[in-house]
Amino acid sequence: MRSSRLKLRLLLSTALLLPLALSCRSKSPELKIDYEQYQLDNGLSVVLHQDHSDPVTAVAILYHVGSNREDVGRTGFAHLFEHMMFQSSQHVPEDQFFQIVQAAGGTLNGGTSSDQTVYYEVLPKNALETALWLESDRMGYLLPTVTTEALLNQQGVVQNEKRQGVDNRPYGQTSYMIGKLLYPEEHPYNWQVIGSFEDLANARVEDVRNFFLKWYRPNNATLVIAGDFDPANVKPMVEKYFGEIPAGDPVQDQKVWNVTLDGEKRAYYEDNFANSPELNMVFPTVSQFTPDAYALDMFGRLFASGKKAPLYKVVVEEKKLAPSVSAFQRSQEITGSFGIRIRAFPNTSLADVEAAIDEAFARFESDGFTDEDLARIKAQTETGFYNGISSVLGKSFQLAAYNEYAGSPGFITQDIQNSLDVTPEDVRRVYDEYIKGKPFVLTSFVPRGQVNLVAEGSTAFEIPADPAGLKSAAAGMEVPPVEPIPSSFDRNVEPAEGPAPTLNVPAVWTHTYANGLKIYGVEQHELPLVQFSVNMKGGGLLDDMNKLGVANLMSDIMMEGTANRTPLELEEAIDDLGAYISMYTAKQAIVLNANGLKSKAGDMVGLVQEILLEPRWDEREFARLKTETVENINRQMVNPAAVAGNVFSKLVYGSNSILGASTLGTPESVQALTIDDMRDFYARDISPSAAFISVAGDITQDEAIELFRPLEESWPAKDVPQATYPEPQPRSSPVLYFVDIPGARQSQVYVGELGPARTDPAYFAATVMNYQLGGNFNGVLNMILREEKGFTYGARSFFSGATYPGIFAASSSVQSTATRESVEIVRDEIARYREGVSQDALDYTKNALILSNARRFETLGSLLAMVNNIATYDLPFDYVRQEEETTRGMTLAEHKDLAQRFLNPDGLIYLVVGDAATQLAPLRSLGLGNPIMLDLNGDPVQ
Repeated sequence: MRSSRLKLRLLLSTALLLPLALSCRSKSPELKIDYEQYQLDNGLSVVLHQDHSDPVTAVAILYHVGSNREDVGRTGFAHLFEHMMFQSSQHVPEDQFFQIVQAAGGTLNGGTSSDQTVYYEVLPKNALETALWLESDRMGYLLPTVTTEALLNQQGVVQNEKRQGVDNRPYGQTSYMIGKLLYPEEHPYNWQVIGSFEDLANARVEDVRNFFLKWYRPNNATLVIAGDFDPANVKPMVEKYFGEIPAGDPVQDQKVWNVTLDGEKRAYYEDNFANSPELNMVFPTVSQFTPDAYALDMFGRLFASGKKAPLYKVVVEEKKLAPSVSAFQRSQEITGSFGIRIRAFPNTSLADVEAAIDEAFARFESDGFTDEDLARIKAQTETGFYNGISSVLGKSFQLAAYNEYAGSPGFITQDIQNSLDVTPEDVRRVYDEYIKGKPFVLTSFVPRGQVNLVAEGSTAFEIPADPAGLKSAAAGMEVPPVEPIPSSFDRNVEPAEGPAPTLNVPAVWTHTYANGLKIYGVEQHELPLVQFSVNMKGGGLLDDMNKLGVANLMSDIMMEGTANRTPLELEEAIDDLGAYISMYTAKQAIVLNANGLKSKAGDMVGLVQEILLEPRWDEREFARLKTETVENINRQMVNPAAVAGNVFSKLVYGSNSILGASTLGTPESVQALTIDDMRDFYARDISPSAAFISVAGDITQDEAIELFRPLEESWPAKDVPQATYPEPQPRSSPVLYFVDIPGARQSQVYVGELGPARTDPAYFAATVMNYQLGGNFNGVLNMILREEKGFTYGARSFFSGATYPGIFAASSSVQSTATRESVEIVRDEIARYREGVSQDALDYTKNALILSNARRFETLGSLLAMVNNIATYDLPFDYVRQEEETTRGMTLAEHKDLAQRFLNPDGLIYLVVGDAATQLAPLRSLGLGNPIMLDLNGDPVQ
């Protein structure tokens, strides 16, 4: 094997360390990340990166195959294989990939794009060999398990994924239309990753086997191992498991295939699920890692992101055509495109939107941008880069992608530097070359029956419907089996795992300032980042039922300037730091988040102090935010998944309870709010005595206490009211509800009831009890509804507790024709689960939950989540250790008792959101009475 040891030197931009006006081209001090790269004799490229900060290891394998390797009439194969490779392999029984990894305390998944397929596992370090065994078995020993039965099962799962993610949601067909218009029929980006129903149904077992043999070979892949391991031990393992897998035929990299348009292409589509028109303007550009791709990325952000951007100013501020805008360069392996997407307000003419885009282009040409504008974008790019490598999995993905598509993992250094090297002249040049006056694809998506809103010159675009009764070509075919593939050792023996890492709960410290404000912190010094939040208790629970949405709108308006800074000046001040600062309202808290480099922590806190204590109450921005919020609420009303979640919450808590109300409010309540309502809420409910700070990252306790000292001196305490609400009561009998969404191709199913609060002593034990029912991929519900029946893309159950009583729910999005049977399965499995589980099932649950704690504290976000739980629910600092003991000590009798206590068949609420014309009648035979019809708000239909 060939071997070379390299070092990555990730560069910090001087734009973050010196005044921004100095330069738009940056280079700076070095941060080293070591990696080693070598290649096996069969062509498998291996990248090793050691990171001993947590007892965790990530294994990622990237195959250089995506939908761009498919042929016309054979689309969707790469994505189909992503699914099939989780089923089984010669030495790994059916459905055991998830079972084995989760039992070891790990997590796993995969993904397919136009250019790649990737699989990964993140496990405690003692289970690394298990991951290598699994990945090598599906690389070298999958074919004997590619059978007609396996193909038929996953064809159904993928078809349901398409219905859920594409066909049954607003604007779901956008990418399909753009692909067909922008690229020639034979171009690999003409079709979608998920493929077509017809191509999936026409796939035969031999077609699928041949596709695997061609592309899923070691010489077409990169294996990355990152985390806490010893290379001297790992290299022999890699050779053992992967070295004997034969290489495939030589694979050539895809050639760049940029496209040009002879003229504009304009098309429209009437969307059954949309209530607002959407316009997309797309220009053909260039492939990834080219100089122009970096410059186009910068142009998109200068053109559309932020209050100073011309597209935002014209469309959102001045003409008030839409609540937001976006423009972006999409760089891929073969080519790229630059897109502008504007989802307008209802009844807005897309001809007006197009005219506004043209006006924004003209303004960009006349007004330009400053060096400081470009430097701010670069600063945020760099901070985002460091956040992206804060986990071993994030590093694995990046190293694998750079190795396959840029020729070396070391390109990670050059990639960020290429962004920093973009000059103002580069931005202007790519605008002139690819955008200005160039032909484009223009799509108009409008609500059905509102063709009058489409852009001028557009013609109707036909999108194939879901073919009813489509039969698989593989059904009933006799296919010769593939003989077992020999190996030099017995691969049926699962590797023995070493001793599990000892739980090492990070040390948490706390301090209370003189004004009652508490601060909790935890140190992690791997990267020069600091992340913190100011949590103000109450949140949406403090809303008046007659003025819903006040808390949410108040947190939004507080980000729109301060007493001494206009909204634009505040935005630029945040961007100058390369920081991320945001504010949002949750049900039980208002949270102000910040993330950035440690060197800028003092400046970040200064801005947070201004935002928190010196609100501007900008009337113009308030009017815009009200309109935007109403539009967001209305858009949720055409999203079946959002409707189901909102209505189910209302059914559990009651229509008159703040617990069941959306924090966004209703269109009517938001329209009635005034800026004085914001001021009143702020004056009454925001106080350090009802708040805490959580901080994690490259900062010590003493540094953090001094960092936030200004909030002690400038934020006086006051008494604030506590949230009050009627105690919700469980149901005494099951009830079935139905919300009609005409033409829905899937049904959203919720089955559940009132659950315990997070503060209930039995809450955590209840989540342990639920794990085998629906708390993981191998849960009973998912195994039946997805893997056995093929009705859904996924099914889960969960407890969601807070300071108030929570919810237990089992939910899934199922194909319409399986609605009744799916509801029946969920009902019967919940009842069966109450009778207890096997010792094996309980042991699996214990292993999965206890061993997974090794990867629980890797990122700043996960550390803050732990600290926030401690502060919010008054938990002991080592509550994770106590939860581990609860899990370890659970008996079969206790498990059954918890199921009997918290899964009550007599109190279950059944909710179906789908097409009443086809699905309502069959539900009447379930024995749950006639379904009660509700509207999209969850109110009874008279």
